[in-house]
Amino acid sequence: MRYSRTLIPTLKQDPSDAEVVSHKLMVRAGMIRQIARGIYDFLPLGLRVVRKVEDIVRAEMNRAGAQEILMPAICPAELWQESGRWEQYGKELLRMKDRYERDFCFGPTHEEVVTDIVRREIRSYRELPINLYQIQVKFRDELRPRFGLMRGREFIMKDAYSFHADAEDCRREYEHMADTYRRIFQRCGLTTRQVESDTGAIGGRRAHEFQVLADSGEDAIVSCTRCEYAANVEKAEIRPAAAARAAAVAGPFKKVRTPEKRTIEEVGAFLAEPPERFVKTLLYVTSTGDTVAALVRGDHELSETKLRSLLGAEWVVMADAATVERTTGAAVGFAGPVGLGLRCVADHGVRGMSGAVTGANETDHHLVDVDQQRDFPDVEFADLRLARAGDGCPRCDGGVFGGHRGIEVGNIFYLGTKYSAALKATYLDATGQERLIEMGCYGIGVTRTAAAAVEQHHDDQGIIWPLPLAPFHVQVVPVSWTDPRMRQTAEDLYGKLHAAGVEVLLDDREERPGIKFKDADLIGVPLRVTVGAKSLERDCVEFKRRGEKSAQDLPLVDAVDRIAGLVRSELPT
Repeated sequence: MRYSRTLIPTLKQDPSDAEVVSHKLMVRAGMIRQIARGIYDFLPLGLRVVRKVEDIVRAEMNRAGAQEILMPAICPAELWQESGRWEQYGKELLRMKDRYERDFCFGPTHEEVVTDIVRREIRSYRELPINLYQIQVKFRDELRPRFGLMRGREFIMKDAYSFHADAEDCRREYEHMADTYRRIFQRCGLTTRQVESDTGAIGGRRAHEFQVLADSGEDAIVSCTRCEYAANVEKAEIRPAAAARAAAVAGPFKKVRTPEKRTIEEVGAFLAEPPERFVKTLLYVTSTGDTVAALVRGDHELSETKLRSLLGAEWVVMADAATVERTTGAAVGFAGPVGLGLRCVADHGVRGMSGAVTGANETDHHLVDVDQQRDFPDVEFADLRLARAGDGCPRCDGGVFGGHRGIEVGNIFYLGTKYSAALKATYLDATGQERLIEMGCYGIGVTRTAAAAVEQHHDDQGIIWPLPLAPFHVQVVPVSWTDPRMRQTAEDLYGKLHAAGVEVLLDDREERPGIKFKDADLIGVPLRVTVGAKSLERDCVEFKRRGEKSAQDLPLVDAVDRIAGLVRSELPT
């Protein structure tokens, strides 16, 4: 492709609304443009990258035995009402009406639609298992769309759904898809980790995320330094530390006045006590209408995912100020477990605390010298806090967690019969008995994967695309397009590389060399061939990998064969 005939509107400055590297660089490189909040146009180079991701995903899903289908983006409300998610999904579900006032939604995911296909078409155990996938536009009406393609409202996703006669076969496919995902992201040139995760709005019994490791990642994950265990910090299990109960303080707790001191930082400074001496009391309202107090040590953070799982609730939300005041008799910031009169669940780190500081359930007051076993013994203990680096691994002896940042690009779920039960998707077994189909589902954010590649592969000059995802494999840059020999040499290289199956961008613009080189670095084509006067005197061209500082001479006589061979060797199949 010729640069002069391609829409590549590069920019010198970062867009003012961009917060992360991928958003900045993909806009500056002329790959995407925002048309509305969280909704983007894909220009030629950006679309080429997206198609590369799709091609890899499609090839590996087909290799894994899945069958591609295409479901409608607009889905009838009736299916979502059958599953119960029409009411449950919340405002992220974009609802609409047609001209007959019938309700529809723009599908953020397609469990209901694909289950409807299977319940109508599958009758016997002989037709199972089956894995159906699509690559489709999705829409989730994010409250705060941000970070460009990382957290957009409209996005392209590969979603797959498997259907099985029993749980054992479903678990087999779950692991098969995990292997497939590892191959997909390896082929994309990405460093990823498979981590345990919450099932979230999709539901089910088990889930893993595939995280691209990047310093800019919005997800915090931990992984063991000794074994293979890794998980999102909200989900990660923590090995309880050995109990080290301090000696009980003499005498009862005391109430102290802490005027307008609400946070642990404020009260700690006022009382000269460190955060680890505090018991943080957080009030939550659950989907069942109950109000529950969750306790964690002052230097720890509560995991709402773990709390929701412990309570068996569909959702938990922090109580508002009115509920806190009505329940505790105090303003927000002064709740404590002593005499609270609510169900209290506590993280293991609270067990046996003595000489602790808690809220007094009275505005502008706290309690000191509190002893857990003496003053609030009737609590339920569980693993309730966010994991962090240095915590003990629960799966091996002596392992501890290291911390990482990650970008979620894929997830797999073991759904069980969540959707087949709701939509009555059944089959007849070998004895003629009707049974519910077991299900799994497996998603990859195609456009998010493209953005995550930029987050993982860039420098101060621009993008450094992994070769399998690059919009072009090679960029040919003649220093002067008006010089006859440079132009002819560049044209010859362009034609021969193209004939050899290499994707080539020829910079045929009459621009200064500095502009051409800056644009080449910005858009990130992995291999650059520079045609200049000095190298031509040696019957050579300069060859340089994006991201490397130095270039090397390639003799013109075999430049095409060597470049084409390099490209073929670095494109995994």
